[in-house]
This record gives sequence, structure tokens and C-alpha cells, in this order.
Amino acid sequence: MCLLVSVAFMSCGPKSPFPGYKATETGLYYKKIVAGNGPQLQMGDYIKVRLAYYLGDSLLFTTNNLPDPAYDQLRESVFQGDLLEGFRMMHVGDSMSFMINSDSTFRKMFHAPILPEFVNPETFLRWEVVVDEVYTQEEFNQVQEALAQKKMEEAAALQQQANDVFAAYLAENGITTQPQESGLVYVCTKKGKGPKPGYKQKVKVHYTGKLLDGRVFDSSVERGEPIEFELGVGQVIPGWDEGIALMSKGEKGILYIPSNLAYGARQAGELITPYSNLIFEVELVDFQ
Repeated sequence: MCLLVSVAFMSCGPKSPFPGYKATETGLYYKKIVAGNGPQLQMGDYIKVRLAYYLGDSLLFTTNNLPDPAYDQLRESVFQGDLLEGFRMMHVGDSMSFMINSDSTFRKMFHAPILPEFVNPETFLRWEVVVDEVYTQEEFNQVQEALAQKKMEEAAALQQQANDVFAAYLAENGITTQPQESGLVYVCTKKGKGPKPGYKQKVKVHYTGKLLDGRVFDSSVERGEPIEFELGVGQVIPGWDEGIALMSKGEKGILYIPSNLAYGARQAGELITPYSNLIFEVELVDFQ
């Protein structure tokens, strides 16, 4: 009975202006590409989904470019004829195409304050959607926990690899200075005089930053202007906060910074990739 009502409801919708698409009464235009054999999706279900949306022939977004699988939860529509309504029409394994108003999508679903310049409010986005899996709340929690565990293990492996590269570099280059407890290695090349800067003191530092292969990624020396920051409050990478605190005024040295005391898993600019170990030639010009 429910199936017959559903079919009748969709068949009574407005005529579609898009060839091959049918329309619901809410104005959602849909086309089934592949019929799945899984269960019908229900409100509250969590789904693993692959999707892409286009404006004309131009691809604007695809989950294929995401580092992790995409998940969503079936919930009430944000506007009539939106993608959430489309999800609720699908079964696991279905592949469907939807035509959805651009203006409503950007403003009501994406919460964009204004439309992008290239989007005409009268145009429609074409969504291509495949539902791969469906989960209960408990099952989804387990999936997320497994994903988090996998990420932790991958990060630990990459960090260990970076540590091994750092240790090999020190050995190959005859750097025998005892590391700090954190793993930072500081080699003094010119002694300074007087006390060392303390927590929250403003320091002025000249530096040249390099990768282990010798490529320079930044230099205050080339700019002719030292950097100023408060020590120990996180305005710079941890290796700097720790390393500059070891120096006296006028002192010069080299900071060999393992990746976990630099930018860790983050990309920083074009040359500093995740898990990069760094070298800084530094001079403590002054502090107060």
C-alpha cells in the first residue's frame, strides 16, 4: 500500500523540463540510473555516500577528492525539492541523478550569504549520487571509531618515519650534540652574553629556515628585518619557543627541529609538507 501511494505521489508531480527526469510534487527532478537491491533509506539513517554536483557540464564538487569516505544522516528537508528529499527516495546500492535549484541549494543548504558570481539563481545543479551503505546510530559510531583508530595508526607510522629520517640526517652529518628531552637539537655557532630570555619576553630573531635537503623556505635575513614575538606563548612553532629560550643576546646557532616540534601533520606553505623536519639558522638579536 505504501509503495503504491509513493508511486502515485511521484507520478502526479509537475512535468519535468529535463529530458529523462521525472518530478515529485515538491519540484525535485530525479532519474534512477542504477537500481540497488538494498533496503529503503529511512529518516535518521546514516549513509555512506558518493556524490558530485555540476553546474551545466562544470564539476563543482566531488567526494572522490576527499581524503575519507563521505557520510550523511537522513533528516528533514531544508527546502522543498532538496537533496535530503532525494536521499529519502533511495535504496542502498541506488545510483540516482537529481536536478535541484541552485539558489535554494547555495542559500538554504550551504548557508551562503550570497550566490557565487558564476551561479544564476534560475539555474539547476545536477547531483549524481550513489548510496553504498546504511548504518544505525550504533553502527555509525563503530565506523567512526574504526576510522579514528586507523587515522591514529597512520599518523603514528608517518611520525615514526619522520623521526627515523631526522635521526639518519643527524648521523650522516656528524651532528653529535645531545638532543633536548623533547628531541630538539641546538648547536651554538657563536656564544652570546648575559641572561637568556624568559616566558612572555619579547624576542627579536633573525633566521633562515631550510628543509633537510637544503632548500630555503623562508629567511628574515633576506628580507632584512628580524621577526619579533613573545616567547613561550605559542606564537611560533614549539621548536622555536624551546630553542630560542636556550640562547643569550647576540648568540647564533642552528636549531634542528623534528617534525613533531615543527608543523607536525600540517602543510605550511609550498615547501613544508606534513611531517617535515626543519633546520633554522638563528640569531637572538635582542629581547626585553
